[in-house]
Amino acid sequence: MILSRYERMIARRYLLPGRGERFIVLVAGFSLGAVMLGVAALVIVMSVMNGFRAELFDKIVGLNGHAVVQGIGGRLTDWREVVRDAQATPGVTSAVPLVEQPLMSTYNGRVEAVLVRGMRVEDLRSNQTIGNKVITGTISSLTPGSNRVALGSRLAESLGATVGSEITLINPAGQTTPFGTVPRYVNYTVAAVFEIGVYDFDKAYVIMPMEDAQTLLLLGDAVGMIELETVNADKVGQILAPLAEKVGRFAVVSDWRQMNAQLFEALAVERVAMFVVLCIIILVAAFNIASSLIMLVRAKTRDIAILRTMGATRGAMMRIFMTVGVTIGTLGIIAGLILGAVFLFYRQAVVNFVQFVTGQELWDPSIRYLTELPSKPDPVEIVAIVVITALMTLLATIYPAYKAASTDPVQVLRYE
Repeated sequence: MILSRYERMIARRYLLPGRGERFIVLVAGFSLGAVMLGVAALVIVMSVMNGFRAELFDKIVGLNGHAVVQGIGGRLTDWREVVRDAQATPGVTSAVPLVEQPLMSTYNGRVEAVLVRGMRVEDLRSNQTIGNKVITGTISSLTPGSNRVALGSRLAESLGATVGSEITLINPAGQTTPFGTVPRYVNYTVAAVFEIGVYDFDKAYVIMPMEDAQTLLLLGDAVGMIELETVNADKVGQILAPLAEKVGRFAVVSDWRQMNAQLFEALAVERVAMFVVLCIIILVAAFNIASSLIMLVRAKTRDIAILRTMGATRGAMMRIFMTVGVTIGTLGIIAGLILGAVFLFYRQAVVNFVQFVTGQELWDPSIRYLTELPSKPDPVEIVAIVVITALMTLLATIYPAYKAASTDPVQVLRYE
């Protein structure tokens, strides 16, 4: 919108009305504040929702892979052949055999349900999701036959175990005797404690060498599944289609979307719903801008009439008042982006402060999955928020600007 010199001067004067028009300034300030809060709320909420999805995806996929090949009946006896077939499949970057089984653990009279995971030592040491999250101890001490394990931090806390503690794992499917099945009780030394950041994982996982897990579960040389990673998680179904046909007789291929479908679908629906709801806040702010401009037009009716008699065109009046409204909206957008960025930077401090003031735990990891409030701003979404807000602001200025341009100077100045 190109304005002439006098149009810019008048628009600048109307942005700061005189002493007798402080009410208009107050309404315009409220309009700017509403735009600021709407933009900030959208940026914060969408960034947090994106952070949730990204953190959950990275940590869930980092521990479970893009897909798994699970043996029918819970066992894969020819797992080495499946690993070779998987590695030969175009698009597959890794194939890791795993043993995974829910069991019970006990330490000092405390009993907790656990999920035992057995991994080859080389795969365990190269797994960044676990290796980079060790709090105490060391993963390198986990070797076959050492009877050493690594515990999730929440599980260690629940059991009261630390590095060096000796916990007992209970396998109810033990050896069969004439008197029935005798559960297996095997003692293991805690060699490391890790915290992945996903509550369910940290609360349940016990990591050990695959050979020790096979011995504990009486699997012989069999494994439970093979974890796969691909070059593109979004196209995992297409990539693994040839492998699924090869192993279809004795195994099932399940990708991350099938294993976590409800969680990620719920996040997607909530994300869209929050975006729509928060856009309503911006719509209300646009109505505030329209109302403040209408009051400004009413207050400046005489000035408009004088300008019209001096040669100002209807288009000039339209441009002046649209510029005033768009300027208010633009300042609100800029302030909202700054406020959103500051909040996201100090988001965990804000959560901790609110918890301290209210005395309530707002961020319970057992409910929220993650131990900290995540954030991942998306530049494309931020641009979309700015464009939508600017468009709503522009549309809100059209009617007041039209009313100003439609002012009849003869009728206004008749009795002046």
